[in-house]
Amino acid sequence: MATYSPADLARTLKDGLLSFPVTPFTADGDVDEARYREHIDWQTSFDVGGLFAAGGTGEGFSLTPTEAARVFRLAVESAQGRTPVLGSAGGNTAQAVENARAAEAAGAEGVLLLPPYLTECDQQGLLEHASAVCAATGTGVIVYNRANAIYSAETVARLADRHPNFIGFKDAVGDIEHLTRVYARNGDRLFYLGGLPTAETYALPLLQLGMSTYSSAMYNFVPEFALAFYRDVRAQDRDAVTEKLNRFVLPYLDIRDRAKGYGVSIVKGGLRAVGRDLGGVRPPLQDLTAADVDDLRALVDAAGVRPTESALTR
Repeated sequence: MATYSPADLARTLKDGLLSFPVTPFTADGDVDEARYREHIDWQTSFDVGGLFAAGGTGEGFSLTPTEAARVFRLAVESAQGRTPVLGSAGGNTAQAVENARAAEAAGAEGVLLLPPYLTECDQQGLLEHASAVCAATGTGVIVYNRANAIYSAETVARLADRHPNFIGFKDAVGDIEHLTRVYARNGDRLFYLGGLPTAETYALPLLQLGMSTYSSAMYNFVPEFALAFYRDVRAQDRDAVTEKLNRFVLPYLDIRDRAKGYGVSIVKGGLRAVGRDLGGVRPPLQDLTAADVDDLRALVDAAGVRPTESALTR
């Protein structure tokens, strides 16, 4: 059972760094429960604001509904209440509803609603899709503005009017005019988080648009650096943010951009590079090449962002 009301969850999430734990797979491609528990235990040993299980970096798009439900439960159990855990809801409307109910049954505090699968849709369809998910759970719901799910400011407002448990708007488009309209229309009724890949690149300018937090994929393997970066963003320390961008984030993006899908694959490559290998990715993604991992390992060391020994052994 969730321990946060939707309103309390929004207040908690808006002022802390968020992340999406990777989902470990065995050599046969099955969910590796033991290593997932270990990873969640490690990720929740730091001062992170919240974790989204089976999200994009967690390859939720490659999980069956049964697997996703198991991942939600494993994450909640492993976090032991130290950090709010949310699930993810994706696919068609019926599957998204199933995901949301499974997350609530597992004890997750809420869900991130991913774009519906494949089909194009207009605002009324998006409104009903998101409404179905909000109505299916008593926990907090955050919509993900990306791909074929671009929510207008008015649609967001209509969702907020209909559903008290609709609490957040996550953006992966970066259209400044659109974001301004959404924030101006909805204000503090919601909290707003950045979801562009890689979110650190955009975090400081988006803070000015009301996005007080973002989801960090690199937190999976360099948690201390990711948290320090977030503190610099919230302090609006432009010099410190720029130094960290040049030292690690921008060269990291150069490796990420070598192949399509590396935005997810590089996170598992990063875990391999710091000695916490959690296996490879499922198709249609592809793993980093050995040379790419070597380059990433060299960058981690050159930038001085490898987790400290005490952090690695937590």
